Amino acid sequence: MNKVILYYKFVPLSDPAMTMHWQRELCSRLNLKGRIIVSKHGINGTLGGDIEDLRAYKREMNKSVTFKGITYKWSDASGNVFPRLSIKVRDELVAFGAPDEIKVDENGVVGGGKHLKPEALHKLMEEKGDDVVFFDGRNAYEAAVGKFKDAIIPDTETTHDFLREISSDKYDDIKDKPVVTYCTGGIRCEALSVLMKNRGFTDVYQMDGGIVKYGEKYGDEGLWEGSLYIFDGRMDHRFSDKSVDIGQCVHCKGKTSRYINCADVSCNKLVLVCENCDKKTHCYAHESFQDKVLTK
Repeated sequence: MNKVILYYKFVPLSDPAMTMHWQRELCSRLNLKGRIIVSKHGINGTLGGDIEDLRAYKREMNKSVTFKGITYKWSDASGNVFPRLSIKVRDELVAFGAPDEIKVDENGVVGGGKHLKPEALHKLMEEKGDDVVFFDGRNAYEAAVGKFKDAIIPDTETTHDFLREISSDKYDDIKDKPVVTYCTGGIRCEALSVLMKNRGFTDVYQMDGGIVKYGEKYGDEGLWEGSLYIFDGRMDHRFSDKSVDIGQCVHCKGKTSRYINCADVSCNKLVLVCENCDKKTHCYAHESFQDKVLTK
């Protein structure tokens, strides 16, 4: 039985290169594929393989004092969703372009937003209602197919765009409101919450465990709408059979969550195209980003 695990941990690493070599040996030995980023701030990984091999990986991680106690998010997979194993050392676990702003100690990120588990999020909504602002910590093409209701979707094609966005004056009207930032598994919003606080946002929260943990708890019966874009061969994930499509086909404007690659190999664009318009795969590079023509 094949599964995929998603995980991260902010923890100081004195020798990221040594951790990279250990992870490569461990994953190769267990026949695991996927992507792992290692930095001085910790580790961030998505791995796929046989469930018993993934359990063995978790046991080995728990033997390490540094990586013991990580929360792993599990999902089903059919076949090999990752073509290869990639393990790299980077300046940041999340490429915001601000490695020196993120400080990490044995307890995780220093000075980040308040963690909210799914139940605590609903309690916050009951207490503060319409004052609560959801702020998407992902790229805009991810939010095009799934988001929290009434969330702010920053104008971002890549993670590097976030610093420009939150440093501008376009969000000044929400800087004193309770802002809940969220992302797929929790790592991007954890780092983003620090960057937002450093730029004048005064009441910042982060979705503990990300959209994945919220969806495991409430499925499509809560505040989430649409499908969850994921960075592997599956492309999207749905929490229940009650999931709805909120993305818009670039051809017929019908609802869809189906991304395909532009047929023009020189384009390198992701395009939302419904199954009925499947054969219309030409490039839409002349259209705007807001029309769902998106760079990977």
